[in-house]
Amino acid sequence: MPRRFLRRWLPAPQRMRRDQSLRFLGSRLNNHNLWHLNRNSVATAVGVGLFLAFMPVPSQMLVAAGVAVLIGCNLPIAVLCCWVTNPITIPFLFYGAYRVGTWVLGVPHRMLEFEFSFEWIQTVFADIWQPLLTGCFILGTLSALVGSVLTRALWRLQVVTMWRRRRARRLAAAAAKKSQQ
Repeated sequence: MPRRFLRRWLPAPQRMRRDQSLRFLGSRLNNHNLWHLNRNSVATAVGVGLFLAFMPVPSQMLVAAGVAVLIGCNLPIAVLCCWVTNPITIPFLFYGAYRVGTWVLGVPHRMLEFEFSFEWIQTVFADIWQPLLTGCFILGTLSALVGSVLTRALWRLQVVTMWRRRRARRLAAAAAKKSQQ
């Protein structure tokens, strides 16, 4: 079930190889592990994507694609998991990361009035960068670990469920065959 579901929603490897934004990776896109759907590849990709989702860097998806290529995990899943942070969730997640960072570093948090300007970002970021990056690292690491472990556990649960169903079908077929004799 997980493999069929993922194959239905993920782009085909041939399409990803032709994508202009990924051309810089060249022949590295031919690595079969980048497209392989198994528990290890997907769980590692979830961890990579969730970790990078919390990093306040531009082009998180390109960074996730690069890391996926370097370590050989599923590239589309890693890129997809970066979308945990999107224009709707970024303010909440990064404010939460800032609060975690202030708590860990023991510095008081500041109530900031947001202003969408480059000057505001320059002046405020100088004051909040340490707690923000510390919180982003902590939340990114925790979410990567939880996401990876949860993916492995859910995948394993699905496999065990399928084994049990197959076994029950085999036993029912054997019982029906025996009763016909």
